[in-house]
Amino acid sequence: MKKLAATTLLLAGLAAGAEAADPVIYTTNPVPAVEAAQAVIKDKAGLTTGIITGGSGVLLRRIEAEKAAPQGDVFWSSSANTMGAFKDVLEPYSSPELSAVPADLRVADDYFQPANLHVVTVMVNTDQLDGAPAPADWKDLADPAWKGRIILPDPANSSTGYTIVWGLSKLLDAETYKALVANLVVSSSSSAVPKGVAMGEYAAGITFETNSYSYVDGGQTEISIVYPSSGTFTTPEYSALVKGAPAGDDARKAIDALLSKDSQIELLKVAFRRPSRTDIKVSDYVKLPELSSIKIFKIDEDEAAKSRDAFLAEWAALPKAGSSE
Repeated sequence: MKKLAATTLLLAGLAAGAEAADPVIYTTNPVPAVEAAQAVIKDKAGLTTGIITGGSGVLLRRIEAEKAAPQGDVFWSSSANTMGAFKDVLEPYSSPELSAVPADLRVADDYFQPANLHVVTVMVNTDQLDGAPAPADWKDLADPAWKGRIILPDPANSSTGYTIVWGLSKLLDAETYKALVANLVVSSSSSAVPKGVAMGEYAAGITFETNSYSYVDGGQTEISIVYPSSGTFTTPEYSALVKGAPAGDDARKAIDALLSKDSQIELLKVAFRRPSRTDIKVSDYVKLPELSSIKIFKIDEDEAAKSRDAFLAEWAALPKAGSSE
C-alpha cells in the first residue's frame, strides 16, 4: 500500500459531533470501499463509524504510539507479513463470521481476521506490445526484450510489492527470478503501477487483481489481466481489533459486519476485492474467474514476515532496469 500521511476522512456517518463510543476504523482502503463498509456496518450493526485513512505502516505505527490510550478500535486492512510486527497492540478476536472463511487463511489465535483475498496478476496494456504476443507466463517477462517495460511496487516501501517479490522468489527458479528482476522498473508508489500501465507508460505491471480489474471494469479495452500459466499466488488482507479498543463490544460488532457476506459482496462489487469467504460466487457479481480456475502456488506468510529484513537486503543487491516515483 502507498504510505500516505494519516488523515481524517469525513464520510457519511462521521459527523463533528459523533459520540466518543462510536467505533473508529483506521483504514488503508479507498473511499468507495470505505463507504460501502460503513453502510453495511450501519445496516447490520446499527453503528456509526469514524474513519482515519493512511498507509498501513503509518496507521499501525500510530496505533503503536497510542497504545497507552488507544484512539482507534479497528485496523482494516493489510497483509500478515506487515501486521505481524504489531501484534502487541492488537487483540485476538474469533468473529463468528470466520466460520465461512477457510482455515488456511486464518492466523493463530485469530489475531487478525481475513477480510479479502488478493491474487497477484500481470496487468498488460496491449497497445504497448508493438505487435508482439501478450506474456502468458512469468518466464516470458524474464526475456531481455521486456527490460524497462515492466513496473512493480518497491518491496521495501510497499506491502504489496513485498508480497509480490517474495512470492516470485519462491515460485521461480533462481535464474528466471533474477532475469525477471533485471527487467523491472521499481516504483516508490503502489498506485503508480496500474496507473503507469493504464496510461501506456509501461507495457506491463505486476500488481494485485483488484488494481488491474478496476481499469478493465472502467472500459479500457486495451487492458488485459494475465494469470500466469505456471501459477501465481494469493495473499489475504486482514482486519484486526485494537487492544483496549475504546468502543469495546461495538468494535467487535464492526468487525463482524466487515466480515459478513453482505459486506464482502458490496466490497467485491464496488472495489473488486475478492472475498475471503467461501459462500460467495465471484462471477455472479464481477467478470473475474473463480479462484478454483486459477493455478495457485502456496506461499508461507510467516516465513515471509520472519525473513523480511534479510530478503530485502538480498533484493537490494539485485540489478534492476530502473526506478520511478
